[in-house]
Amino acid sequence: MIRSPLVSTRWLADQLAAPESGSAIIPLDASWHMPDCKRDGRAEFDAAHIPGAAFFDIDEISHPASPLPHTLPNPDQFNTSMRELGISNDDTIVVYDHSDVRSAARAWWMLRVFGHKNVYVLDGGLAKWKAEGRPLTKEKTVRAPGTFTSRFQPSLYRSQDDMLMILQNGREQILDARGAARFEGSVPEPRPGLKSGHIPGARNLPFATLFGPDCTLLPAETVKEKVMAAGVDMMRPVVTTCGSGVTACVLMLAFSTIGKEDVAVYDGSWTDWGSAPGLPIETGPAR
Repeated sequence: MIRSPLVSTRWLADQLAAPESGSAIIPLDASWHMPDCKRDGRAEFDAAHIPGAAFFDIDEISHPASPLPHTLPNPDQFNTSMRELGISNDDTIVVYDHSDVRSAARAWWMLRVFGHKNVYVLDGGLAKWKAEGRPLTKEKTVRAPGTFTSRFQPSLYRSQDDMLMILQNGREQILDARGAARFEGSVPEPRPGLKSGHIPGARNLPFATLFGPDCTLLPAETVKEKVMAAGVDMMRPVVTTCGSGVTACVLMLAFSTIGKEDVAVYDGSWTDWGSAPGLPIETGPAR
């Protein structure tokens, strides 16, 4: 039986009202927006959030020395950030967002990379929660410091060097979450200085096609149909990529809903690949 990485708004509301287990249920708002949206995730959180939630800032919880946006931090930094949020290893985390790029998936992946198993994504996010008239607050959540300790899971992470090795040995498939025009290189990248196109041999499955009108992920069978229509062999491992490592995590989340767990995320994604000199690039539709 597939253990879904998603929880419903009703489940979260019920748990916050009367938790079933002894472990804490901690909602995390991981809303992040593309710079051209002119939206401030933290300011929106301060104005209205799910009661008991803390704000998970994917830009702040990143490697300070990296020139790339929201690069995965080192384990010690992640430990400090999670403890400041009041998170311990036995807590149950429910991540949500109010973002067009479904950024909750990035926080979900980060927690999994650092070994946290009891982490889920709120299906439909804050948009569905608000549409159902569920409670919101602007009160700051006060929680005692946590005791989180990382256990890094390298199988979920890929670097530029890893991607170059994949191009040589072909052991993993590459699936790009960007829209078709960006994947094919027919439009400029939104970040200045990046080349257009995709990693050679990559397939394309735009993340936005995986959601329904109510912002919930499509049913598992529909997700599987879309994955296979994109040319993915379900019997082989996959590495997901995107613009900067956010929507690549959405594809990983989608794979998890259909029981496929041999999936990793290219952390730097196209911002890393498309800015590096001398790396091979393809344009046009997937071959």
